[in-house]
Amino acid sequence: MISVAIDGPSGAGKSSLAKRLAKELGYLYVDTGAMYRAIGLYAKRAGADTKNAAAVEALLPSIRLELKYVDGAQRVLLCGEDVSEAIRAEAIGMAASDVSAHPAVRAFLLDAQRNMALTHDLLMDGRDIGTVILPNATVKIFLTASPEARAKRRMLELRQKGQPADYETVLEDIRQRDWQDTHRETAPLKQAEDAVLVDTSELDLEESFAALKSLILSRVGQEKEKARRAEVR
Repeated sequence: MISVAIDGPSGAGKSSLAKRLAKELGYLYVDTGAMYRAIGLYAKRAGADTKNAAAVEALLPSIRLELKYVDGAQRVLLCGEDVSEAIRAEAIGMAASDVSAHPAVRAFLLDAQRNMALTHDLLMDGRDIGTVILPNATVKIFLTASPEARAKRRMLELRQKGQPADYETVLEDIRQRDWQDTHRETAPLKQAEDAVLVDTSELDLEESFAALKSLILSRVGQEKEKARRAEVR
């Protein structure tokens, strides 16, 4: 199976690009961030402190999480409820960052994420895909952009959805999320040693898509050629 791991900070465009790349290449798309957001949403609704590991762990046995594809789009079901839109709220993003730092939560999701890679050609994005979830991925990419570029994109995205957004507030949220993701004890955000760094600060969406598609096809082609040569020997 071919597996593509895309890691990077919040707001780098991982999900948007990953969804489109998976569709273009015919791979299964797995949004691991959505899984953590769903757990964060569940914890918030339960009134639990998302930074409290014991409180969040106590909720896990009650959580049923499913990823389904409807008309080609991934939908996230939390205990049977479609929460695909609810998990995208800004407050849930911070809750996701909180719960993702807890070892019990990561263990809860780890097997499910790895098992998908055993049965499908897939593209998975998140914070620790290339370092922890799929350390043997066919292609590893670390997708990033400057905090300022990410804040501008996020602000425009929120305004397009009719949600008020202040640039300085969004920028501060991104910087806080970056610090939290890179400093957590369990599986902190970092570039895998064999991942290719792609900085999209100066690229628009189409340029970013073209760069990633070219990189993936090149790496997959190289791996297939290695496998072919190994078979010949």
